[in-house]
Amino acid sequence: MVVFCDTSVLVAGCVRHHPHFPRARAVLESVAGKQDEGHVSCHTLAELYSALTSLPVTPRLLPAEAERMIDTNVRPHFRLIRVTNAMYGRAVSACVARSLTGGKVYDALLLECARTAGCQRIYTFNVRDFRDLAPDLAELIVAP
Repeated sequence: MVVFCDTSVLVAGCVRHHPHFPRARAVLESVAGKQDEGHVSCHTLAELYSALTSLPVTPRLLPAEAERMIDTNVRPHFRLIRVTNAMYGRAVSACVARSLTGGKVYDALLLECARTAGCQRIYTFNVRDFRDLAPDLAELIVAP
């Protein structure tokens, strides 16, 4: 199956003491084991680094540790979807059409990446927000 992972799933799958670790880790292992073909946005790597290095955990994750997590769990296993000018435009238009503001545009951008990759499943822990942005993809959008 061709799957797309949101940053929320990647964070949970990389951090053992995250409450959603077992569920998210199963998705990452399925991609790493080639049972599924995984995709993420290039932008997701930056979001993942930002999230990992700002998690409210003690001790905090150091930048080098976050990079190691990304290099171990994501980069060798997931295909990176490059974001085009047209995809940015469609993401903004999707938000305008639904009168959505702020950071929802980043979710809309991820959904454009998932469309481009032809994903059959979109994993996120923000199911409601994603479904609101893309009702036509609602049946594909699930939490692990």
